[in-house]
Amino acid sequence: MSFPNLTAIVTLLALLSYVWMVMRVGGARRKSGIAAPAMSGDPMLERYLRVQGNTLEWLPIFLGSLWLFAHYWGDVTAAALGLVWIVGRVLYAVGYSAAAEKRELGFMVQGIATAVLLFGALGKAILVVLG
Repeated sequence: MSFPNLTAIVTLLALLSYVWMVMRVGGARRKSGIAAPAMSGDPMLERYLRVQGNTLEWLPIFLGSLWLFAHYWGDVTAAALGLVWIVGRVLYAVGYSAAAEKRELGFMVQGIATAVLLFGALGKAILVVLG
C-alpha cells in the first residue's frame, strides 16, 4: 500500500483553511477595536470566534476519520470527501461571519462529509475484525 499523498495534501489544505479562519479573527479584532484577551462585546467578533472555535472542535473528528477512511477505503475517495469537508467549512465560515442564521448549509455539508468518513472507517474496521 502506498502512502496516501492526496489525503496528506487535503490534510494540509484543511489546516491552511483553519489558519485562514484564525487570521480572520485578528482582522475582526482590529475592526471591532476589541483586543485580546476579550472574547465578547461585538457580535461580528463573536461570530468569527465561533467559526474558529467550532472548526477547532471538528478538526480532531475530521482528521482522525479522514486518515482511517483513507487507510480502509483508499486515498482518492478519502481526499475527495476531505475536499467536501473543506468546502463545507469555508461555506460555514463565510455564512456565519455574515450572520449566524447563514451557517446551516456549510455546517450540513461538513457534517455529512464527516459522517461518511467516520462511519465509513468504523464500518470497514468492524468488517476487517469480523473478517
